Amino acid sequence: MAEEEVAAFVAAARRATGLPIEPYDTFGFGDSAAMADELAVLVGAGPKRATAGLLAEYEADGTPLPVAGDWSVVLDGAGRPVAVIRTVQVAVVPFAEVDAAFAWDEGEGDRSLAFWREAHRGFFSRSGLPFDDGSPVVCEQFEVVYPLPTREGMLPT
Repeated sequence: MAEEEVAAFVAAARRATGLPIEPYDTFGFGDSAAMADELAVLVGAGPKRATAGLLAEYEADGTPLPVAGDWSVVLDGAGRPVAVIRTVQVAVVPFAEVDAAFAWDEGEGDRSLAFWREAHRGFFSRSGLPFDDGSPVVCEQFEVVYPLPTREGMLPT
């Protein structure tokens, strides 16, 4: 990721929205470049408005939990900025208590809870950390601030 490219993207977002967008973090969704690309498209197309991570991963990495109002720049698999998002809600719940509404907001697959559970069991199991139905999951909901989503994906910047 070129820091200059991210900075220019955030500057364009500030000009377009009038929002401060600071401080912000940067990340790509998932655990591979291909997954980051796939999920970035879902953010741009509109269905992805939530993400989930194991609390144990945050603790192992020393990463602070997201809080409402946090700004983030979503990166694609090549590390290029594709969207600015703002966290609107965060809850920590056991894996087995993630509900269908949250699964729908994640926007992946057929958006069902069954799909969400199957996909996230696999994803969380790859972390190398202990995982079961009682494992705490950080459920983050967000809004896309820039660029605005369209049916075809993100508006050009």
